[in-house]
Amino acid sequence: MKKWIGRLLGGDKETGSAAGAGTAAAVDEEELAAEIDAAWYRWLTASTGSNVSRELEERVLAQVRALAGDPEGAAGLVPRLPDLVGQLLGALSDENISTGALSAEVGRDLVLVAEVIREANSAYYRPAKPIETLEGAVTMLGLNGLRMLLAKIAMRPLIRTKVQGVARQVAPKVWKHSERCAFAASVMAPGLSAGVFESYLAGLMQNVGLQVAFQVADRVCEGKVPGSGAFGVELIAASRLLSSVIASHWDFPVEVVDAIARAGDPDASNLAQTLAQGDRIAKLRLLLDAEVIDEDDSFVAGGLNGFQRRCLGKLADLGD
Repeated sequence: MKKWIGRLLGGDKETGSAAGAGTAAAVDEEELAAEIDAAWYRWLTASTGSNVSRELEERVLAQVRALAGDPEGAAGLVPRLPDLVGQLLGALSDENISTGALSAEVGRDLVLVAEVIREANSAYYRPAKPIETLEGAVTMLGLNGLRMLLAKIAMRPLIRTKVQGVARQVAPKVWKHSERCAFAASVMAPGLSAGVFESYLAGLMQNVGLQVAFQVADRVCEGKVPGSGAFGVELIAASRLLSSVIASHWDFPVEVVDAIARAGDPDASNLAQTLAQGDRIAKLRLLLDAEVIDEDDSFVAGGLNGFQRRCLGKLADLGD
């Protein structure tokens, strides 16, 4: 109807106006995303960030970008995924696998059994009565829930790195974001016709490159990290590409690798859009929890729609 009225009133003028509005909206969206990234980076590095020269900033960025061209070297800076978890995720690719078979696979590792039962009793699932058996826990989680839990267990040591310095100091905050990003992306996925598990996996994986980037910054700046928000925006972009390179080296699904590399690109896949939304919601949740921003902040009011704000609220109850 609007297009018909526009043609009646002015023909091509309406088309040109719409195109201009679309371009302006895209620019505004990019600016908002950069402002949120800058605010989150400043919070992340509040106790470790320092004023350093632009020359040092450029050296950090150059080395991070160079690592994106060296997948093996980049992957060597973080622990490998545990073999058992990889095998389990492979078994879970069978959509027709039975609860009994799933329980048997999980039961091979007592630590994993405890994690599965604990997850089934968490506030997220809210069982009517405590679940005490592995089979009951597997039934409660379902195939996708079990996949997501295994992915989280597998990724945890990648972010909670054993290295010293800045990377170690920021690791707890980075992992908090990874968990919340994964959860938010999985919630956003159905509405964007993206895979729930793939969205969750991309959310967990996207910060691996950032942890490597902090190792680089620590080395180049001799125990410091640049604290500038503008630098943070550049570092986050470079580290996201690095994460995708490492994910590809580890044979992650191609669509997950692409989504990590292109999150925020309006022309990218539905999975990339889902990841970008989850990433934003998670960053805003952490900034709200840290009282850096308020609920009525323009980042929240202007950056999220109603459904995204409800997801933001759900993240407040997500345990560490």
